[in-house]
Amino acid sequence: MPLTLAWMLVALCAASGGYCLLRARRADRSRRGAAAGEAVMGFAMAAMALPQGTGSWGPPVLLVVSCGAALHALWLLRGGVHHAHHLVGSLAMAYMALGMYAGHGHGRAGLPAVTGALLLYYAGYVLLGGARLVTAGGAPQPVPGSAGGARSAVGGAAGDLTPACRLAMGTGMLAMLLAM
Repeated sequence: MPLTLAWMLVALCAASGGYCLLRARRADRSRRGAAAGEAVMGFAMAAMALPQGTGSWGPPVLLVVSCGAALHALWLLRGGVHHAHHLVGSLAMAYMALGMYAGHGHGRAGLPAVTGALLLYYAGYVLLGGARLVTAGGAPQPVPGSAGGARSAVGGAAGDLTPACRLAMGTGMLAMLLAM
């Protein structure tokens, strides 16, 4: 991956992680876990996208963080299957960390079938997320049964950047998988 693109991906993922961390801080108890998981994912993706100078400690640390995030995602699955994406993302991060460790840095590593399946998943996720974001334009439409302020049909309060952050992280994951 070109150096400029890698640093742009680091900045995008770190900004997404920071936004999710702020969202976790102000979220109610039922949504705090998912927001914290997305924050960890954003920061881990930023660390993984760092150019090849992380040293030998990088891949093992990323593997441990990704496995911890996967355990957290399994815990979140108690609340419903809609948290399965967090599990897929965490396992994809662990897979890429293993590939970095085996390949000694960014580059060709990993099983083609697994990489291909993850590429298909994230390409679909990004296309669907982008379509939802584009069609959600204009004023937020109230979600039936929501109490309080205006809620967007895409899943957040008016002015909420959560769908854009999810799309950015999905795009980052797709870019990193393409670089494998």
